[in-house]
Amino acid sequence: MEFGISSSKLFYLFIFGCFALNAFMDYESNAQLIPEDEVEVLKAISSKIQNLNWSVTPRSCIDGGFKNETINNVTCNCTFSNGKVCHVTHIDWSDNYLYGSIPRSFARLPLVALNLSYNKISGPIPKEMGEITTLEELRLRDNMLEGTLPSSLGKLKELRILDLSHNYLNGSIPESFARLPLVALDLSSNPISSPIPKEIGNITTLEELSLRDNMLEGTLPSSLGKLKQLRKLILSGNNFSGIMPESFGNMKKLEYIAIDGSNITGKLPNFIGNWTELYSMSLQGTSMEGPIPTAISQLTKLQRLAISDLHGPATMRFPNLEKLTSLEYLTLRNCSIHDSIPNYIGKMENLYFLDLSFNKLIGKIPDNISHLIHSRLSYMFLTENSLSGKIPGWILQDNSNYLDLSYNNFSETPILACQYNNVNLASSLSSSANTTHTCLKRGLPYRGKPKYHSLFINCGGTEIDYEGNTYEDDMNPAGISLFSLRDDRWACSSTGVFIETFDDNFTATIGSSFYQTARVSPLSLKYHGLCMINGRYNVKLHFAEIMYSHDKSFISLGRRVFDVSIQGTKYLRDFNIMKEAGGVGKGIVRDFNVDVNNNTLEIHLYWAEKGTTAIPNEGAYGPLISAISVTPKFKIPGGISTGAIAGIVVGLCVFLIIPIVFILRKMGFVGGKDSIDKQFLDLKTGYFSLKQIKEATNNFTPDNKIGEGGFGPVYKGVLSDGVVIAVKQLSSKSKQGNREFVNEVGMISALQHPNLVKLYGCCIEGNQLLLIYEYMDNNSLAGALFGGQGKNIPLNWPTRMKICVGIARGLAFLHEESRLKIVHRDIKATNVLLDKDLNAKISDFGLAKLDEDENTHISTRIAGTIGYMAPEYAMRGYLTDKADVYSFGVVALEIVSGKSNTSYRPKEEFVYLLDWAYVLQEQGNLIELVDSNLGSSYSSHEAMIMLEVALLCTNPSPTLRPSMSFVVGMLEGKLPIQAPVFKHRQSGQDVRFNAFEIQSAEGSHNQQTFDSSTISHQSLEQRVEAMDCPSSQDNHSQTLVSSSFSCKSAKQRVEAMD
Repeated sequence: MEFGISSSKLFYLFIFGCFALNAFMDYESNAQLIPEDEVEVLKAISSKIQNLNWSVTPRSCIDGGFKNETINNVTCNCTFSNGKVCHVTHIDWSDNYLYGSIPRSFARLPLVALNLSYNKISGPIPKEMGEITTLEELRLRDNMLEGTLPSSLGKLKELRILDLSHNYLNGSIPESFARLPLVALDLSSNPISSPIPKEIGNITTLEELSLRDNMLEGTLPSSLGKLKQLRKLILSGNNFSGIMPESFGNMKKLEYIAIDGSNITGKLPNFIGNWTELYSMSLQGTSMEGPIPTAISQLTKLQRLAISDLHGPATMRFPNLEKLTSLEYLTLRNCSIHDSIPNYIGKMENLYFLDLSFNKLIGKIPDNISHLIHSRLSYMFLTENSLSGKIPGWILQDNSNYLDLSYNNFSETPILACQYNNVNLASSLSSSANTTHTCLKRGLPYRGKPKYHSLFINCGGTEIDYEGNTYEDDMNPAGISLFSLRDDRWACSSTGVFIETFDDNFTATIGSSFYQTARVSPLSLKYHGLCMINGRYNVKLHFAEIMYSHDKSFISLGRRVFDVSIQGTKYLRDFNIMKEAGGVGKGIVRDFNVDVNNNTLEIHLYWAEKGTTAIPNEGAYGPLISAISVTPKFKIPGGISTGAIAGIVVGLCVFLIIPIVFILRKMGFVGGKDSIDKQFLDLKTGYFSLKQIKEATNNFTPDNKIGEGGFGPVYKGVLSDGVVIAVKQLSSKSKQGNREFVNEVGMISALQHPNLVKLYGCCIEGNQLLLIYEYMDNNSLAGALFGGQGKNIPLNWPTRMKICVGIARGLAFLHEESRLKIVHRDIKATNVLLDKDLNAKISDFGLAKLDEDENTHISTRIAGTIGYMAPEYAMRGYLTDKADVYSFGVVALEIVSGKSNTSYRPKEEFVYLLDWAYVLQEQGNLIELVDSNLGSSYSSHEAMIMLEVALLCTNPSPTLRPSMSFVVGMLEGKLPIQAPVFKHRQSGQDVRFNAFEIQSAEGSHNQQTFDSSTISHQSLEQRVEAMDCPSSQDNHSQTLVSSSFSCKSAKQRVEAMD
């Protein structure tokens, strides 16, 4: 009997086991292992660099990648010893917020590339790094490294890329670097000093060399001309002197060159014509001389050309750039060019940036530039020239372009406004131009009697008391070449554009509170003291550098260098705030004695591209000023202080002159074209002639009528330059017409916000009082929501949300962000207009009420619309910005529901939409208010947010309503919805909160405009009767507007009038 496995089968099993064992042993012998000593090195590195959490074992390398790493970009090479040994060859730990120092043990790794850029690594670069003989790339950019550049790096015979930029490395450039086979060398933004070693010219493999923003000095070595492979050369922001060597003409492969902000001298050389591969050339802020050589016409590949601040002949001609058709960016600023603008500029189809400012350009602006304005040209700066003729109308047609025509000699402008959208026209007309709009004239002359002896401005900051003086706030919006005017006292003009986006009102958190804010301009910043009494003054300019850091990082290396001129005389040249003050955040004062002879003081700060231009980022780092004080050196007449005189003058104007003007106008003695009312209009407001407006509106033909405002009809018009306008014609029979007119012009002209309707100007001739606004293509929100079939505009949910947030932002600006705190008083759907993109803009500031102090106050005059007025305002005239919040809440309900608050009555007992909303809220069915026309195409979450915010805004108690800035935050989901809180209602009162209503004689409920100044004793009695107030025997009183106001209080008002 046989059992078990046969001997032959055992034999085969034995053979199979041998093969399996052999295969397993081969696998073990072929495993890709990191040597033990290298593993220990990697572990040591992990312990030295903070925030680097990773583990490593001999088996971590798999297929050239790294296993179990927590930071990516670690690469292995497993081709050593026939694939049995792996080495870590590439490490890229950039931008991981690593800190600590660089471990010396890196030298024990066979690295090919090491990148530790964009971290917080500090300390010196270990000299042992020069022992990594396999290294081809070393990138340590943007850390906090300090100490000297180690000469040992010169031993890295394979090194092709060396980037040590944006650190705090000092000393000189080691000559040993010349032995490296570098393709790219970047040492920019360090405090490296001494001259450039001539040996650098021996790196003939070099293609990119950047030494920007260091402290290098001496002459440019001619040996650099041997770098015939060089494509990029950046030497800006250093202290070089001497001329540009002729040998530079040998670098014929150059594509990019920048030598801005240095002291190199001599004429701009002809050999620049050899750089035919060049696409970018920047030679700004040097001490070189013109003219610009004709050889520049050979650089036909140029896309960016920037030359500024050339010295030399006083009458240089415009260079021949006609063949440079690829230009996208052209700056020829302050180059002493005395010529006209050539027509070929208008043929540069790719041009988007043009700066020809601070020259002596004459003649007219070529008409063919107009098509560039409508295509690609976004920025055009022609400020400080002698251009003449009429400013062309096409300049004003595109609101998206930034144009600066200030300080020229034009004879005429199509609109009398010193700042029109993004166009700066301040001082753009000659001093002899026929205009009463003085801010347009050269020199900003003042027509009236001079009255100011002093001036105190907290530049870029809020009002502040300092050393016994009150410095006015300077929070006017500025930015890209804008002009702002503070009444008739002073003006500010800024020129240029920042490459990096940041506010020109800059705030710091270091140093004295007086020096924590500043105004900064990209290029040129002017302050004008206006209406000043002639005489000698002491001008104190306060400075503090607050944009750079004070630690040992490259950001502390920033150097802001600019010139300061007063009354046309340069008092400070190459002024460096940080150097003069001895550090960051330290205040410094420079004072000067100057004469005012024409009642105007001009302070001019100008940046000539000197100092650093790439710390912390590449861009413009123009002049910065913290505060200005101007005091008289002469005795003030009568011994009265400057402040007292200013106060007296202002008081007289407010309390005497303006009332007299109103009386004279009402009596018919004043009202012609030269009416004194114009003297009180903000100089930023454009003035139009009646002839212009009649032509624009076809003599106010009924076909052009687009609506009826609170004080008269509104017409559509088209100006001669094609600008579409809306003209509000104030009714001559309106008792409040003149007052509201002057109020509206003064208010709106000072306000600029994307969600406010822009006021273009005004017209005062005879009995005509006209306001000229921007035209809104889609009319009012009321028309869009309630216009009826064929008249309304279908608004989808995202658009409704955008409109609601836009209204909230506009009100937040009026209440909290504007220099003048304003309560609108009549927010409703008809006073919200929609532009072509259905963006909401608040209109009709004729009823605006200045809220100049922080205190709640009682208005003696009520103006608003029934159904939208807050109860405390409608019944008691109690006015705060919370009245607008209430009105906003009503409008928000209308936006969600698509129904009018005053006309929608789902049931007879509900007077307003708001009543029904409260009922649905108590029933938990608030979502039923959403417009049925939306179907299911809306966000129920966003709808509930808007509805809850709306009811929160209509709280009966004004103190429990949120601010508009909080409303914006809630609507945008950035802030939580506040829980609604209502005052306790007495028993017997209706659970609903009824908005104030007035019944007509027919008993219907109509929307009415309410003005308490026209309410007589009799009419108020009739309104109390209409309220159906109960008799004194009744045990309760009907709630009309809030739990705190009843018919009894309304009757008391009648009795008080007896």
